[in-house]
Parts: sequence; C-alpha cells; structure tokens
Amino acid sequence: MKSLVLAEKPSVAREIARVLQCSKKSKGYIEGPRYVVTWALGHLVTLAEPDDYDKRLKQWRMEDLPMLPEKMKLKVIKQTSHQFQVVKELMKRNDIEELVIATDAGREGELVARWIMEIVRWKKPFKRLWISSQTDNAIREGFARLQPGTQYNSLYAAAACRAEADWLIGLNVTRSLSCKFNAQLNAGRVQTPTLAMIVKREKEIKDFVPRDYWTIRADFGDYYGDWRGKDGGRIFDYAQAEEVLSRIKGRMAAIKEVKTEARSEAPPLAYDLTELQREANRRLGWSAQKTLSILQDLYEVHKLVTYPRTDSRYITEDIVPTLPLRLKSMGVGPYADLARPLLQKPLKPGKRLVDNSKVSDHHAIIPTEQPLQLNSLNEEERRLYDLIARRFLAVLYPPYRYEQTTIITVVEGENFHSRGKVEIDRGWRAVQAVPGDKDEKDEEQLPEQTLARHKKGETLEVKSGKAGKHKTKAPARYTEATLLTAMENCGKLVEDKKLRESIKGSGLGTPATRAEIIEKLIRTSYIERQRKELVPTSKGIQLMDLAPPDLRSPELTAQWEQRLAEIARGQGKRPDFMADIRRDTVQLVQSIKSDSSTYRADNVSKSKCPQCGRFMLLVNGRKGKILACPERSCGYRQPEAEDFSSKGGNSRMNRRLMAKYSNQEELETNLGELLKAALAKKEQG
Repeated sequence: MKSLVLAEKPSVAREIARVLQCSKKSKGYIEGPRYVVTWALGHLVTLAEPDDYDKRLKQWRMEDLPMLPEKMKLKVIKQTSHQFQVVKELMKRNDIEELVIATDAGREGELVARWIMEIVRWKKPFKRLWISSQTDNAIREGFARLQPGTQYNSLYAAAACRAEADWLIGLNVTRSLSCKFNAQLNAGRVQTPTLAMIVKREKEIKDFVPRDYWTIRADFGDYYGDWRGKDGGRIFDYAQAEEVLSRIKGRMAAIKEVKTEARSEAPPLAYDLTELQREANRRLGWSAQKTLSILQDLYEVHKLVTYPRTDSRYITEDIVPTLPLRLKSMGVGPYADLARPLLQKPLKPGKRLVDNSKVSDHHAIIPTEQPLQLNSLNEEERRLYDLIARRFLAVLYPPYRYEQTTIITVVEGENFHSRGKVEIDRGWRAVQAVPGDKDEKDEEQLPEQTLARHKKGETLEVKSGKAGKHKTKAPARYTEATLLTAMENCGKLVEDKKLRESIKGSGLGTPATRAEIIEKLIRTSYIERQRKELVPTSKGIQLMDLAPPDLRSPELTAQWEQRLAEIARGQGKRPDFMADIRRDTVQLVQSIKSDSSTYRADNVSKSKCPQCGRFMLLVNGRKGKILACPERSCGYRQPEAEDFSSKGGNSRMNRRLMAKYSNQEELETNLGELLKAALAKKEQG
C-alpha cells in the first residue's frame, strides 16, 4: 500500500518526490515504492458561482440581491480541471491507503487540499506535513513527524469561513453597487477599508493649510544649542522669534545642566513577511507583491530562506541548536567576516529572537541550512537575500552601545538644548545599516554634534544667533511600506477605546494577502502608484461615498479577522461566524439599495459603443486597457487600440464576433488573436 502526497505546486512536488525517492514520472504525478506525489495548480476547486445555484443569477439585477445560498457549493475550476481529474483518479486508487497534505503550511494551503478532499469525498485517513523550509533535511524531518490531519480541522474551518465571507460580502456588495449606480464598482471586506485609509489621508492633505514657523539656534563657540520652549522648538510668531534673538545676541550664557549617560540600542527583530515587505519598499522601492514573489523563489527554488507567509518575528527554542549550521551555510562572500565572530563562541540568543509564546504556525524568516551559492541568484534575489541575511546576523549581534551627552544652556531665561554622542561598540549596526528614512517627528529631534567636556555652571558668550524659517508639512501620502503598517495596526484607527483594545493585534487581511489587496486596488483603478506614493483616483474617492459606512471602517473587518484567528485556534465556532456574516450581508445590501448618492465616471472616452451608442469607458482589463460600455445590460468590450465604433465596416464585424462569443471573458481572451488574423488577411489584399 502507498501514501498519496498532495503538494500545492509542481515545483514543490518534484522536490518532495526526489527526497522520497519517487522517480517514475507520469502525467500529473510522480510515483515511487512507498509514495505517489501529485500537485494542485494553486486552487483546483473553488466556491460555485451565483449562476451555479440559479441560472437567473447570471444577470446582475438588484431585485435578486442579497444572494444567500443555504449551503455553499464547490466546483472544479475549468482551467485546471485536467489536473483535478489526475488527483481524483489517484485518490480513488485501491492501493492508496492514506493522504499526506503537503500544501503550503498555512490557512490558504489547508483550504487547497481540503476542498479537493471534500469534492472527491475522501474517506480514508489523512496526515499533515508541516514544515517551515524546503530543504531536504526539513522535508525528511517533516515526513518523520507527520501530524494527524484532523489536528488542523480548526485551521480549515477558519479558511472556509474566510472564503465564504468574501463570497457573500464581496459578490453581494459588488453587484449592489454596480446595479445601483450602473458602473463597474466593486468592494470587499478588506480592500474597501484599506482604500478608505488612503482616501482619508488624501483628504487630510487636500484640507491641510501650511503655517510658517521659526526655530532659533545659538552658537556658543565650540558647540551650538537649539531653542526649546514649553511646547517644543517651534515659534509660530516671527515677532517672538525676533524678540528672543535680540535678547540673546552678545550676552553671556550659563550651562544649567550636563548629563552624560551610557545607552544601548537592542538589535531589530527578525523579519516577518510584512516587515520584510516594508523594508524592501523603503530600501529598494519594491512593491509588496514583488517582494513576496522573489521571496517565494528564495524559499521554493533556492531553498535559502524559511517559510515566507509568516506573521511572527521570533523563533522557537527547538530552532536554536540549528543556528550554528545556518551561520556556516550562509557565511560566505560578504557574510563570511560577519558570521565568523558568532561561530567562535557559543550562541545564546535572548528573548528578542527566541520566544515560543510569539510563534503560532511559523517562525520568523531566517536563512536555512542550505549552503549559499550567491552566483546562482539573480540580482533581485541577491538584494532580497541580503536584507534577510543581514537582519539574521544583526539579531545575533550585541546591542549598539554609546554615551550620550545632553547640555542645557540658559541665556536670558531661554533654554537651548545640545546633544552629542560617542560610540563605544557598534554592535549590530556594524552588520545592518539603519535606513535614512525620516518622518515628521524627526524635525523635533536634536541633531548630533561633537561635544567637548563642559561642566555645570560654566559661562560662555553667545557668538551669534539666527532664526530659521520653516513651514508645517501636510501628512505624507501612504507608500506601500506605510500602508502595510497601517493595515497591520488598523486597530489604532478605531475610536472606541474598549473595541480598540479588543482587536489589538488584529489587522486588515493577513501578511499573505495584503500585497494582493494593494495590487487589486491598483488593477481596479481605485488607486495609482506615483513613484513610491499611493494616490486615490476619482473613482476610488467616489466609492467612499457610495460604499456602506460599516464596510469602510477597519473595525468590522478587524473583528472578522480576530474571529477567524479564534476559529483557527479552536476557540470560535464556524456556524456563529457565518450567521453574523449573513446578517451583515443583508444590512450592507439594504444600505446600498436605500442610498440616494450618484456616481459620475471620469474615464469616459470619445468612442461610442457600436451596439448601443453610449460613450465607452477606458478601464483596466486583464491584458491592458480596454474600452467598455457603461451600460451593464449591453456589456460590450474591446481593446483600446482597436476603435471599431469609428470604422463602419468593422462595427458589423464586431457584432458578428459578439454573436459568436456570447461570454464577455471569452471574447476578451480571443479578440487579440482574431484581430491579428484579420489584419494579416487585410495586408495580403
């Protein structure tokens, strides 16, 4: 008898098959003496479409909403049905006695396998492979300690709740908005409150009125001091600044206080996915999605880093004995001199790295025991690996230690502050440079300078003084780095104190989904990238007036995410959660139906629809810009480059195409090739 191993991707399946000594390749699987290894292609099974429940739901009509199926159905995804049939036949083989789920070790990976099992009606025993890296050793050790599959039933329940909630909320709200305002508008439980944060920030920037303010600096000879009043270092009245300057110039000053203290700065925590995406955006200018994609290759293809989609920045105690081998494996090239001091003495990492209580499914992203070969990585892979490697080394290095001296000098009753620093031990800062990014608060920080030895009571002459003019700055637009932070900590935006405490630690989406949420907002033309900044479009701004208020707030979604986490831990019940989601769905649809707002598209083109004559909209399609009829009952679409409406003969041709391809997506998929063929025929005469 054999075990069937189900991986999530072909590349992972091939590696598992090699380690398990499976060498007989067949279409869709690899077989060996004890194991048969097959794979999904992402999801093979998904939730059924509305028209799978009722054919009338193929048409979008307000009177059919809300759609609330009594029991959610599953269906095989058409595009990958060939691989589903392979998996199904393998599951029904008489010599297969058990299933090993080897999909990604997380909520969505669990869903991939369980939906296949459910639709095939798998009744035999099943186990779970749960590993945090793809190295040969990790795979062998994982198979040596397979867990009972039922141990992850709660994780599956949470995954199914997430999918069903997104179906109920997303499809109903999207259809309601689109039907109500006769426009392509979509909303969701995570993307809408995320968009709301961006739109709110844009409004704050637009409403911001800058104010002039002044700072005062006095020169005391071998050091300078910055004026500080009871409210900080800003003076908003120039006359006051002039008055202070006139009183201190040429006067004698006295040192009121000299304070020197030893300070230390602990190394930063190891990376989780969100922090790595933030860092890559700040340092490299990468999108969150790009970081995740490259990270996935470092994990799956090169096996150099541990599981990417983690929300923990710590490791467990059982990982500590593996740290020397990890250091040896990555201690080559630019990391050799940095790893060597760590290997020369016993490693004793503290609570900043090792904390079992702060690791749930997966630990922090760190290098694996796989020997590093930098020449096997492309430029982008090397740059991302460098961030991970240096952070891993930094967290094992001692604190950065320095002496900080603060001097307060008084002139005519006015206080001037000075600060200097002397490095004692660079510690972890010798490994990882600190980003130069500054935020608004840095303007209030005292600049560092070299301070000679001075004593309390010492008198000095004010050599000169000057006022510097500045303007207050509007809040900064979100970058992907700052938006990821806001999504992760959305509880801070909740006004109700009790509720804010209850959702502490919850966020909008998960580390694994936040990058895709940002990309979806861009694809649907709600926001745009302008260099590093994320800027809402007119469509995105208008949606905030049209979407139900409850859906715009992070409160509802953060509560949902918190409850999903509780279900995954076995502390919440799936039926209770879904009952609340259904109730919320009804309320959201009703609020849209009763809305009296209007929507005005700002992407109207000069091209008319050849079917109904309305001016078409320029929108983002799956393969570039397309022209789409705004009338939903018409549904006509065409690529932007081919304007049939202004070419009489081609208009008839397009109507024939529409008759042949009644499905809009099918037409969009085939239209490009058809146009090429038609143009080639025309050139041939």
